[in-house]
Amino acid sequence: MDMRQLGGAGPRVSAIGLGCMGMSGMYGPADEAESIATIHAALDAGITLLDTGDFYGMGHNELLIREALRGRPREGVQISVKFGALRDPGNGWGGYDARPAAVKNFLAYSLRRLGTEYIDIYRPARLDPNVPIEETIGAIAEMVQAGYVRQIGLSEVGAETIRRAHAVHPIVDLQIEYSLFSRGIEAAILPACRELGIGITAYGVLSRGLLGGHWSRTQANASDFRAFSPRFQDENLDQNLALVEALRAIAEEKGATVAQTAIGWVLARGEDIVPLVGARRRERLSEALGALDLTFSDAEMARIEQAVPAGAVAGDRYNT
Repeated sequence: MDMRQLGGAGPRVSAIGLGCMGMSGMYGPADEAESIATIHAALDAGITLLDTGDFYGMGHNELLIREALRGRPREGVQISVKFGALRDPGNGWGGYDARPAAVKNFLAYSLRRLGTEYIDIYRPARLDPNVPIEETIGAIAEMVQAGYVRQIGLSEVGAETIRRAHAVHPIVDLQIEYSLFSRGIEAAILPACRELGIGITAYGVLSRGLLGGHWSRTQANASDFRAFSPRFQDENLDQNLALVEALRAIAEEKGATVAQTAIGWVLARGEDIVPLVGARRRERLSEALGALDLTFSDAEMARIEQAVPAGAVAGDRYNT
């Protein structure tokens, strides 16, 4: 497995990470045994970075990872955890809490659920509008000093917030959506991260499955949030699937799948970018790993970006 550096002083991680959110219900029901088998297959293939959030399934995702890592060397994996999103017993969302006391509270519970003495990268899931980012990062920095956290990351914030956070404590990576369908970070956020030596862990590289090449109009069910996403509705879906077909033509010339081409494009955008693939099954993981074997010439990158132009996706814009 190729390795990439997260941040100037951050850890070296596998070139592709495994995003585990979908294993805890966000995309509809998931098979727990298959989820664990998929995590095992990822680790066996050389993936070292596992991404989760303490609010994924209200702790279920962390417990799942704990079970999957049972009996495996802790030092062989990097666990990235997002915190701060508030949930209720009915699966509802109640905003964000990134106060210093809440940071330490969330961390204590994550450590217990994961069964670990430290978390490799800890990050607020969003910016809390009621708490200066300096206070949140300062609290995590105290946990770094105490040995409970190894590195600090950010998620879903803009260039100004990145600069303010980095001034308090070095930030190793920003987790944010980045794909052929979501290129908004290229204007200001990506340049700021590169100026400061901050890596990108890119989620949504398949645009919630649209760029996977397998999506059909009737696929989402009521428990899958994509059933309510504008990108997956009516004329928007038709336009977006037409873009997928344009990409498929290029992929087939390379002897690759649409998903592999989409992931390969993100990989080719810079050594400081690590795509997170949200595979819930071993067959999808195996397909995603095939992206590591792809290389694109400048002319091929241009063809891909001509087939799927920046801003061409119809429907909602994530992270704007």
